[in-house]
Amino acid sequence: MAASFFTGLALLGTASASLQIVPGATWTASGTNQHVQAHGGGIISVDSTYYWIGENKLDGSAFQSINCYSSDNLVEWSFVGELLSLQDSGDLGPNRVVERPKVIYNEATSKYVLWLHIDDSSYGEAKTGVATSSSICGEYEYIDSFRPLGYQSRDMGLFKDDDDTAYLLTEDRKNGLRINKLNDEYTNVTEAIHLFPESIESPAMIKQDGVYFLFGSQLTGWSTNDNQYTTSTDLTGTWSDWQNFAPSGTNTYDSQTTFVFPVGDSVLYMGDRWISSNLMASTYIWLPLTLDGTTATLHEETSWILPLDGTWSSAGTTKTYEAEASDNELSNGAKAVTCSNCSGGKAVGYIGGSEEGTLQINNVAGDASGTTTIRVRYANGDSSQRYANVTVNGESQVLAFLPSDNGNTPASSTLHVSLEEGRSNTIIVGAYNDGWGPDIDGLVVPRE
Repeated sequence: MAASFFTGLALLGTASASLQIVPGATWTASGTNQHVQAHGGGIISVDSTYYWIGENKLDGSAFQSINCYSSDNLVEWSFVGELLSLQDSGDLGPNRVVERPKVIYNEATSKYVLWLHIDDSSYGEAKTGVATSSSICGEYEYIDSFRPLGYQSRDMGLFKDDDDTAYLLTEDRKNGLRINKLNDEYTNVTEAIHLFPESIESPAMIKQDGVYFLFGSQLTGWSTNDNQYTTSTDLTGTWSDWQNFAPSGTNTYDSQTTFVFPVGDSVLYMGDRWISSNLMASTYIWLPLTLDGTTATLHEETSWILPLDGTWSSAGTTKTYEAEASDNELSNGAKAVTCSNCSGGKAVGYIGGSEEGTLQINNVAGDASGTTTIRVRYANGDSSQRYANVTVNGESQVLAFLPSDNGNTPASSTLHVSLEEGRSNTIIVGAYNDGWGPDIDGLVVPRE
């Protein structure tokens, strides 16, 4: 049995109390050992599993694929496959723009329906594309592209209402932001429901207690801005004045809206932090969003816990373990290096490489129960990802490490592991495929 974006979530179990979402961190997917490539995406739940569908930007802005990842807890993600892949020609061919993928399920047709922004490299076509599949992460059949009702369409989103009526939310650069009703098959537009004259893109909608909340970004290209929202009890209006849902001047905590949806008693905001000069390095800003009456408030968190039942919470206290501490072990050429913005002014570099340099961090305390999210603080001055094998008490996994501000400012990569009680845990950061790992600043470990 399939579920829409907004149903079926209560069937999922409670996540471990220590699994955390870390906004802006490198998010390594099992199956690829790469930072998750699901930009501009959305999430749908099916039979107690979450599926994250978004754009692959590994090789720049031109279309490469639409990717699908799965998770049972919204934190640990596995690559499943490509919904759409690069073709020799046509809308899905070389040098094409294929953005903002969103999927909804049609109960009547038993089809998953995928909508996209389709364009050329100059953004002159301004069309939508539609594809369908009988399975959520299967291969999708691409149908066609068109301008909905004859109007331009760039950044777009989807919304499925309580009565299973579906709507396309679409940015028409000449006229404004549109709400268009879809046909019974969800594959075409039948009529215009509302036009906002304001210049708003990247729309996302949610409904709570009879109130529609519509979120979107102002038009500032790849640069972030103070995203805004409006509310109504009727899709045709009257809609409230647009206003900020994050503090003014924060540029929505340096993100652009892509999707919002409920999880348990919470609402998850999904945003993209675009790196226009290196799009594969763009990160995901997932934050808790509070909806109260007709008011929306976004909360800034360094890391936070999102239970699948119940309400979100801040991550709580942590302990930092410096990589260069005297009780750690450096071998095979790994050594302390200067890192002006790292804690203590130092990091451990020369990890990996042909000599297989290794950092072993000893005496890590296992205070938190169950699987724990550790923030690995690092510096990577390359323009590409670096990788390392990370072994915790004998169990190994590969972590990716995105570029980090030319290596000047440490970033975080998330490590999800089970620690043993007490201070006997050992974490080893070592070589992966003879490549160089990042410079390690330290570990930030949760405490109960």
